[in-house]
Amino acid sequence: MNLTLYLPIAVLLGIAIFLPILLTFLSLNLGPSRNHSSDSRMMTPYESGMAPIGEAQRRLPVKFYRLAVLFILFDVDIILLVPWAITFRKLGLFGLYAMLIFMFIFILGDLWVWKKGVLEWD
Repeated sequence: MNLTLYLPIAVLLGIAIFLPILLTFLSLNLGPSRNHSSDSRMMTPYESGMAPIGEAQRRLPVKFYRLAVLFILFDVDIILLVPWAITFRKLGLFGLYAMLIFMFIFILGDLWVWKKGVLEWD
């Protein structure tokens, strides 16, 4: 068996193991160390010279999540349309009818979302 074929994999594996260890070592030894002072001003978050208002971890309204899911659905629609458009001639009428059914269901979902007011921004 010719082991020289595995040499590039061994080199890559060696780099993948050595580099994170080296970078961790360098960051711990060369990076800034934290001062454990009891000064409360040093422990407050700093953002553009303004004092922080409210809590850092606040709840987001559900409308953000709904819009994110809709964005993913639109992306999935485009992801399915591109390969279909490329292979349209090979698929023939079956591909056309399948895409028409898919688009009909997708447009019905879009109309339902629009009617529910999910796309409205207050």
